[in-house]
Amino acid sequence: MTRSILYATAAAVLVPLSAYAQTPDDPDDDLPEVVVTATRLPAIVADMPGARVIDRATIDRRGAVFAADILSDVPGLSVVRSGGFGGVAQVRIRGASPGKTLVLVDGVPVNDPAEVNGAFDLSGFELSDIERIEVLSGPQSSLWGSDAIGGVIAFTTRELDGLSAGLEAGSFDTVRGRLAVGVSTGQYGFGAWVSHFDTDGISAADEADGNPEADGFTSTTVGARGRHAFTPDASVDGTLRWTDSQADLDGFPAPTWALADTLDTQSSEQWSGFGRLRLNALGLAHQFSLSASNIARETVSAFPSAFEGDRRVVRWQAEGAVSGVDFVIGAEREDTEGSLSTGLTERLGTSSAFATARIEPTDRLSLTVALRFDDTDDFGSKATGRASGAFDAGAGFTLSAAYGTGFKAPSISQAVCDFCFSSQPFPVLRPETAEGYEAAVGWASADGRIGARATVYRLNVEDQITYVFDPVTFDSFYVNVARTETDGVELEGRARLGGGFDLSVAYAWTDARDEMTGARLLRVPEQAGSATLGWTGERLSGSLTVRAESDQDDVGGVREPFVTAGLNASYALTETATLTARIENLTDERYQQVFGYGEPGRSGYAGIRLRY
Repeated sequence: MTRSILYATAAAVLVPLSAYAQTPDDPDDDLPEVVVTATRLPAIVADMPGARVIDRATIDRRGAVFAADILSDVPGLSVVRSGGFGGVAQVRIRGASPGKTLVLVDGVPVNDPAEVNGAFDLSGFELSDIERIEVLSGPQSSLWGSDAIGGVIAFTTRELDGLSAGLEAGSFDTVRGRLAVGVSTGQYGFGAWVSHFDTDGISAADEADGNPEADGFTSTTVGARGRHAFTPDASVDGTLRWTDSQADLDGFPAPTWALADTLDTQSSEQWSGFGRLRLNALGLAHQFSLSASNIARETVSAFPSAFEGDRRVVRWQAEGAVSGVDFVIGAEREDTEGSLSTGLTERLGTSSAFATARIEPTDRLSLTVALRFDDTDDFGSKATGRASGAFDAGAGFTLSAAYGTGFKAPSISQAVCDFCFSSQPFPVLRPETAEGYEAAVGWASADGRIGARATVYRLNVEDQITYVFDPVTFDSFYVNVARTETDGVELEGRARLGGGFDLSVAYAWTDARDEMTGARLLRVPEQAGSATLGWTGERLSGSLTVRAESDQDDVGGVREPFVTAGLNASYALTETATLTARIENLTDERYQQVFGYGEPGRSGYAGIRLRY
């Protein structure tokens, strides 16, 4: 009975996380207009199909600890997580493989150059220092270059003012703490923070399959952020973020080579940061920045490995307006370096120029165009573009549409054919390319208390790179396959219900397939939905989130459908002290995100937040 109720709740047409925007103090206030900035030219979310924003208030109300905990609620985005705590967590946007989602932290690309597909592992990405998350679905190469075929996830860290601390403890001997301090004025700001997470965890391999050994996870994040304005026309700012984590893993031991308890472990150390000079000159707002990221991974198992990847980006961009046209132009140089299974390192590089412009021919119509030219050191040149428009049709309706192209150069592992074996020359790889179409209809009530949006899209990926194995010759290598295609529908809505209640809902239908074979793409559920019912009182607030996914084809079998729910609450003791409590997997559902890997059963956590 409980399962049926949860399915019915999650199946209601349902949230752009964009609409979660910060909850007003007065529950009768209109929902605020939300702006997305990862588009280079700031844009209203309602005018950008495929754009969503998750703000700090939503992260707190949701009780999300790690990025993977809340990204699952974004329609059209699936989280692939190998185990409950510390297992590799990657995302697929609109069916595109994980390496086709670019992850930014304060504008710094942090995808792992040493990972086979160039994807980013979100398993240890803790959210206590994050102010907002922006998700751009669909090809965004015209904005951010390679790796952005499926979309972009951009994290922005907080600017701190005062002293804050938090402590939480709960199931599986889990302890989480945070301490942050900062000062912020109109001329300058500086803050630093540290957070720590430790748990005994559960078995990464599903316990129901006879794997009782708990796999623990520990993560520490340290960061700093600063800015200073020398004059109204000249300022500097920058951030630095460092994370160290250790995770117990399960592997595939002999003689069965099936997933089971092992003593495998993985340690990961990563940092990212940037420095930027802002300068107003010649009628333009210039930004000169240098950003860098590094990740080092070491796995201890029957087949030990160690990898390290570096990425550096030097960028200039300038923003201005001429004759009613807002624009951004810029150029950048990106260099990546990654180690291979042989211990050798390889390098790739790209030089780029880009431009984005927006014009509003009338008060009701907005048009945006983005163009980019990328010249890779090893795979030739590629031009990409994106055009979008939004029209205020009246009566609260907004019509929007976009068309974009994208490309992804082979990763370092793919380029040199790491882990390949063949007596013949390896195939020469071509960059993957993409073409995406989308159209949306949005509606908001006159008082702004109710809003909804429906989006339809198609994403085509040509020359997708995959790893193949020939059982006859035992040759294995990377090769370009012809085409994958994803058709989808994303429905989302939110409402201020009165009496302190608000509702946010989302649903996605995703038909992702290999056009060569007609088979469904792995690890992409055809249907997924979420619903969050929140309540805000004078001191007490809380939210109930229900999330459901249909079955999905996976490596080794079919992952069964599931429904899970979480409850989060807070109580303000004083103006400076707040008690928190949350329950994960409220109905104690046995489910898997990835076939064969377990997820925690019902678990509870309690804590306190202090702010001065």
